[in-house]
Amino acid sequence: MPINEVLSSALATGVLGLPLGLPQANLPKSAEIAIASPAKKGWLIYTVQPGDTLSAIAVRFGANTKAIMWASGISNDALHPGDTLRIPLADASQSTVRLPPGVQEYTVHAGDTVESVARRFYLTPLGLISANPSIASLDRLTEGSTLYIPTVEAGLLVQLQKGQTIKDLAARFGLPVMQIARANALKSPTEVGTGDFILLPGVQAKTTYNKLLDLQAAERKARQQEALRLAAEQKKQETARLAAEALRKQQQRRLEQQAAQAAQQQQSSSQSEVRRANYVVAAAGYRYPVNRFVITTYFGARGAYQRFHTGLDLAAPMGTPIYAARAGQVETAGWSPYGYGLNVILNHGGNVETLYGHMSRIVAQPGEYVQRGQLIGYVGSTGWSTGPHVHFEVRVNGVARNPLAYLP
Repeated sequence: MPINEVLSSALATGVLGLPLGLPQANLPKSAEIAIASPAKKGWLIYTVQPGDTLSAIAVRFGANTKAIMWASGISNDALHPGDTLRIPLADASQSTVRLPPGVQEYTVHAGDTVESVARRFYLTPLGLISANPSIASLDRLTEGSTLYIPTVEAGLLVQLQKGQTIKDLAARFGLPVMQIARANALKSPTEVGTGDFILLPGVQAKTTYNKLLDLQAAERKARQQEALRLAAEQKKQETARLAAEALRKQQQRRLEQQAAQAAQQQQSSSQSEVRRANYVVAAAGYRYPVNRFVITTYFGARGAYQRFHTGLDLAAPMGTPIYAARAGQVETAGWSPYGYGLNVILNHGGNVETLYGHMSRIVAQPGEYVQRGQLIGYVGSTGWSTGPHVHFEVRVNGVARNPLAYLP
């Protein structure tokens, strides 16, 4: 805001301590205040807020970014919340700083780089850096910041410091004073002052440009190394995952092989045990209690949390006749309190018994003597049963034995 507008605002808000809205005619003579003409230039102290950028602040206060940097003693446009800036204020009719003829301002857009901006204005990157020696990176430009573009003659663009003259610049950079004056359209050294821009024709900021090239190479190398590190880490993780998967499959195959070997050994052991028993009991003349059947459960241990199976389950249609597996006397014929439902137990002597469970109907009578193959009942699903079948057991001295050891 120009300084005259600042003072006008102060008057409008009663900053001078006068009561607002009081008619001037009622003021005593002693209350009249004379206000001097506002200064042509001044400074505004501003504290940087989160999200502020130098270009946005310059637009807000109608100032030039380079002038703010010079006045605030900063060398680049990087700002941090809490920083203090000195913003030069001037009448709108006056330019804050003077630019040489042929030098124009360019506002940086998103994605701009030194190379892309230089190409747009037919400059070399070195030429653009020479006109903007405060640039901090070749790849990263601050969106909204201002760049200076020499459109007539290339050279180094510098700002006059306090107490510095054209003659000082000529001596420092080895240029004739007249050459600098012509490049900047100066008729008198008094036409420029502190903060104004001076173009030094033919001078290049090679040292600054080389430092930026080194920084660019270092940053690119760091990015490449980070990419390689991430790739190596990903490869390491993938290798570890594949190794863990291979180990898991190997362990699974080993467990499957062990289970198959155990089953094979159990089957071989069971077959050899049956074979030996058959040699011994073949003369006893046992037979299957039903003529047509499917074995659904064998004698022995079952899955986890299931009871040991003490007999042989022979599935057959409901009502299929059940015959005595061997001659003997009917010891039990009725309902079992142990889950066998309707069942018959035959005593064959020598402490040997056979049991027939889950019948639908019993034919044999307690105490009756039956022959091998004589009808004693019919297949059912009584008691603890999930379908029609006969549960057949062989007991020796009250201990259940594998029925397959006694059957043909």
